Formats: sequence, structure tokens, C-alpha cells
Amino acid sequence: MGEPVMLQEQDVVRIGDYVKPWLRELVDRMAPRAETDVGPALLERMVRVEEELRAQRFADLIAQIDKRFDAVDKRFNALTWMIGVGFVVITSLTTVFALLA
Repeated sequence: MGEPVMLQEQDVVRIGDYVKPWLRELVDRMAPRAETDVGPALLERMVRVEEELRAQRFADLIAQIDKRFDAVDKRFNALTWMIGVGFVVITSLTTVFALLA
């Protein structure tokens, strides 16, 4: 194998000047930019859809929280009624035993 060729600074500058005009075209071909592929109107619509999805998730979360509060409220009402019935039964039994004694 031969020895590697060392480039002089002026050679590097000449190569850079030669490649520079086609560099943007090469980069665009290799990795197209999202801004040019998707128009601004489409980007705006995508942003609106994302915001709407976030709002929908928030609304669903609030609906789930409301359902949970309703379930807790029903349980609390049932417990209140059971405690009330328990006091009535105990008071009634106490009164009956007091009258029988």
C-alpha cells in the first residue's frame, strides 16, 4: 500500500469551495426537512388536534372523578341510613327491655 496523501490547507479550501454549492441539495436529498414536507396549514391543524385530544383526556378525567364522587356519595347515604336504623333498633330494644323489667 502506498503512503497516505496529506492535504495542504489550500487544497482543503479548494475542495470546500467546490462542494459548497451542492451541499444544501445533498442534505435535502438525504434528510428532507419536516417544514418543507408538511405545509404550515397542516402543521396548524395537527397542533389543534393535539390540543383537542389533551382537552378530551382532561374532560374524560373529570367525568371519571365525578363518577367516583357519586359512588362515594351513594355509599355515604347508605351508611347514614344504616346508622340511623341501628340507633332506632337499639333505642326500641332499650325501651322494650326497660318496660319489661
